[in-house]
Amino acid sequence: MSAAGLRRLSVRQWSLAGLAFSVLMMLVALGLEHIGGLEPCPLCIFQRVAVLAAAAVFLVAAIHNPRGRLGPVVYGGLSLTAVGVGIGVAARHLWLQSLPPDQVPSCGPGLDYMMDILPMRDVVATVLSGSGECAEIDFLLLGISLPGWTLIGFIVLALAPLGILYRAVRGLRP
Repeated sequence: MSAAGLRRLSVRQWSLAGLAFSVLMMLVALGLEHIGGLEPCPLCIFQRVAVLAAAAVFLVAAIHNPRGRLGPVVYGGLSLTAVGVGIGVAARHLWLQSLPPDQVPSCGPGLDYMMDILPMRDVVATVLSGSGECAEIDFLLLGISLPGWTLIGFIVLALAPLGILYRAVRGLRP
C-alpha cells in the first residue's frame, strides 16, 4: 500500500489493524506458554497486560469509529499510551537480561503472592525493580530474546495509534 493509501485508512481500519496485531502478539505469547512450555515472568505478564490494554482501546475505537478530531485523538492517545508502557516494560526486561550475572537482582516472591498481599502500586514498583527470574533468557530466535521480539512487536503495533493520530491531526474524515 502506498503512503497515500495509508493516509486514507479510517480510524476503524487502523483500529482493526492494531487489534489484529494485538491478537497475533497474544497468540504467540500463549502458544509459547502452553505449547512451548515457557512460563511467563512478572515482566512478561505486564507486557501482556499492555497488549491487552491496547487491544481493548482498538476494539472500542473500531466499534465506535469516531468522526471529527476528538475521538481519534482520545483513542489514538490511549492506545499509544498502552503501547508506550509496553515498550518501556520490554526495554526494562531487556536491560535486566543484559546485566552481568553478579548484578542481577535476587528472585523475589511470585506475582500471585505479591498481588495477594501488596497494594497494586507496590506490586508494580517491585516488578519493575527487577527479579532474577526476569533476567533469565529461556528462548532465543535469531539471537533475540523474547522481550526483544516483544519490543519489536510493540514498535510495529505503535503504527496503528500513530496512524489514528495522524488522521486526527490532518483532519481527515473516514
